[in-house]
Amino acid sequence: MIEPGFAPHIMIVESRFYPDIAEELTRGAIVQLDAMGATYKRCPVPTLFEVPVAIRYAIRAVELFPARKRFDGYLALGCAIRDEHTPHDLLSTECTHAVLGLSVQFSLATGYGVVAVDNRDEAWKRASVKGDDYGGQAAKTCIDMVRLKTDFKLFPRSQ
Repeated sequence: MIEPGFAPHIMIVESRFYPDIAEELTRGAIVQLDAMGATYKRCPVPTLFEVPVAIRYAIRAVELFPARKRFDGYLALGCAIRDEHTPHDLLSTECTHAVLGLSVQFSLATGYGVVAVDNRDEAWKRASVKGDDYGGQAAKTCIDMVRLKTDFKLFPRSQ
């Protein structure tokens, strides 16, 4: 359970390659984060390849400047569509591996809301807050992982 008065601060990294889908994923995530009392910062990046890079930048910034406000969790959001982007499998796989690697290496609380689909209709079904709501699901997962870190006494943060 998250300690009373502790509002998790979450970094939402959103691949903007498909801006309409990214916006819907982010909308779903924000609805959930607001409902759970979390604060957040949106960090748009051009493609899925930059999602783990942005997370690593945030980690490095705290290493270099310890007084900087750190994030308690990280959301990775984006989309890869086979019909519109040939290396769709490569993009989604590499992003998945890199985010998972960072999560394990740095004990990060993460939520993964990257949609890898065959066409735009599938992407909208998965991203839509009225559909599968991958953004909202990823936010819930992230907060669940923040709670788990709290159970292991890795929180609250000092800043």
